[in-house]
Amino acid sequence: MMRLTATALLLASAAPVWAETHTISPGEGAQERLQEALILAEPGDEIVLEAGRYTLTDGLSLDVDGVTVRGAGMDGTVLDFTAQEGSGEGLLVTSDNVTLRDFALENPKGDGIKSKGADNIVYYRIRVTWTGGPKPTNGAYGIYPVESTGVLVSHSEVSGASDAGIYVGQSSKITVRHSIASDNVAGIEIENSRDAVVSQNFVTRNTGGILVFDLPGLPVMGGGNVMIVNNLVVDNDTENFAPPGNIVAGVRRGTGIMVMANENVWIENNIVQRNVTAPFMVIAYTQPYEDERYNPYPREVSISHNITDIGGTNPDFEGGEMLMAAFGGALPPILWDGLSQDENTVALRTIGDVPGWSLNLERQGQSLSEARPGPLDVPAPISLTEADDWGAPAELEARIG
Repeated sequence: MMRLTATALLLASAAPVWAETHTISPGEGAQERLQEALILAEPGDEIVLEAGRYTLTDGLSLDVDGVTVRGAGMDGTVLDFTAQEGSGEGLLVTSDNVTLRDFALENPKGDGIKSKGADNIVYYRIRVTWTGGPKPTNGAYGIYPVESTGVLVSHSEVSGASDAGIYVGQSSKITVRHSIASDNVAGIEIENSRDAVVSQNFVTRNTGGILVFDLPGLPVMGGGNVMIVNNLVVDNDTENFAPPGNIVAGVRRGTGIMVMANENVWIENNIVQRNVTAPFMVIAYTQPYEDERYNPYPREVSISHNITDIGGTNPDFEGGEMLMAAFGGALPPILWDGLSQDENTVALRTIGDVPGWSLNLERQGQSLSEARPGPLDVPAPISLTEADDWGAPAELEARIG
């Protein structure tokens, strides 16, 4: 351990004067030494993980505010959970103002890194990989912040998650940017969350690329205010490998960007190509529910100025070939189920440069066999004027420089 000087600390940040650096090296006893450092750390401390591979047999946890865990890079410091016993996450964070940066986790039995109730958390240059490729036995989530205010995920990579690679749930003030999500069931998922910006990510070879969901029965309801801009969403063609019963087990192979039961979602300036069921899908929640707080319909979803291809060329649902023939050889890029909250609430807006189609369903939960497919006819987007305070707080941006 090295106690930093008071002068250096005052110059560097607002960290406490007596903050310490705890340096951990790989090798024998790394599990115990690392967990001990995570327990004994105090607010403002930094835990430095030296380069190398750490063989770990149990999950780790951090419950101290204001701690930074820093490695030697996503390929330099690897926490290897291949021999992990039990089914817990690799790292669980339950404290505020934590910065995680420059290290990787491989093959955790459960989730990769889960942070719960951890406000103002930063994931920077974090990699979570299930090295055996897509498998239903892989952990559910790679990067998994939930029930938090202030989340920044930047320059990170996740592959092989059997639910979502990068999942943010029941949270607000979120930015997910400059990251890569590949070979997961869902690449990036924003669920029951508000004020989120998803930008400049590369999302490929998942079953579905970017999903924005609102689900019933969760402590935090009312997802909305989500901006999806400047992402590259291509070739999401992996067969769905989610365990049965998982909500994302219903995501169709070849879904690009999907919005379900959410409000005020803005999808613009993305490149969305070779997603063979639907580059864009906007739908209502399909299952019965008892939660009186829940609104199952999409509201004010705007899709405009994206670069896409001809649309669905190999749709992953029954009757797809017949529908393609009816639409001239491919399904138009935007698919809407036709459902809205009421006649005064617009579900979907789009401009005319990208064609779409509607299932023209009449009620939530209606069977697709009763669909009456036809061309899309919806109003144009209106200006987005209230998004200045969406995304992670500036303080989180400053923390990574």
